[in-house]
Amino acid sequence: MENKISVIVATYNQEDTIGRTLDSILMQQCHVPYEIVIGEDCSTDSTRTVCQEYAKKHPDVIRLFANQKNKGLIDNYFDCLLACEGQYIAECAGDDFWTDPLKLEKEVTILEEHPEVTLVHTDWCRYNERSKTTVKSGKTTFTDPMTDGKQLLEAIIIQTRIPVIHLCTSMYRTDVVRKALEEDEQMFRNEDFGCEDLQVTFVMAYQGTIAYIPDCTLNYSQGEETISSSNDDEKQFQFVRRVSAQSYYLSQKYHIHSAAVDAYFQQRIFALGMHAFRSHNALLSQETRICEKLWNVQRTPKTKFLFFIMNYQGLWNLALAFRNVIVSLKKLFR
Repeated sequence: MENKISVIVATYNQEDTIGRTLDSILMQQCHVPYEIVIGEDCSTDSTRTVCQEYAKKHPDVIRLFANQKNKGLIDNYFDCLLACEGQYIAECAGDDFWTDPLKLEKEVTILEEHPEVTLVHTDWCRYNERSKTTVKSGKTTFTDPMTDGKQLLEAIIIQTRIPVIHLCTSMYRTDVVRKALEEDEQMFRNEDFGCEDLQVTFVMAYQGTIAYIPDCTLNYSQGEETISSSNDDEKQFQFVRRVSAQSYYLSQKYHIHSAAVDAYFQQRIFALGMHAFRSHNALLSQETRICEKLWNVQRTPKTKFLFFIMNYQGLWNLALAFRNVIVSLKKLFR
């Protein structure tokens, strides 16, 4: 394996943004060579055509894996990871883009100088696709340039809206993640888990020191509906359930138990219950109760009240109608 960087770009149906993503990687100025590994997951739009054009134009940098059938995010990502030839891996999603031409240079320098560091990451900005404006990501847990990764394990497990480590800002050691993948493929490849980044950041934190650069290097695209942010309560239910199951797996495997972890799963059960309530779906209500038992969650008073309402169809109908009136009034008086 040469001393270089592999940048993973897992993409599906992103014809309007994938060129922007690739341009932001190709502009990087780095003292070591890097490659771009694209996993094009059998898109139904012209994403593949765009990727092919870039691969033809930059054959020495880009390796395109054009999947013959849709693999899904998890398998597409980790198949790309196994194809990487670099000592270090970075990634950029097909709708996001890097904004700092020295991102790779800053990160690889830290990894080369600090063998104890398993992952280095940066601050990032939210990018509104409609208004074309950016805002800082928000509160960060990092105040020091170096942090013992084991201090972050609980925070990674219980993260909800803002990731502790945004993997699209990161660079991490290939050998560390591959060893973990070989030892527990289920933790990485389980299709019932909700994402590919949670287990990677957790393992990197478990195995070493996490370095942080306060510079904003990434514009994280927002504005369109995604798998992790949907207005459809049934879709959002499944995403929350899968990510929560992933967190539970990690908490059990690595024995991460605390009041904060217990509170997290209580909140997750309530969130699932609310998605079931709003979608008026009795099957999702039942699935929430199953998750509650699987995750050994102690029911909170507000969850008890919510389940009581969903136990009676007439009461459920009435409560849902009342909620819809309140939501309509709020919209009217905005």
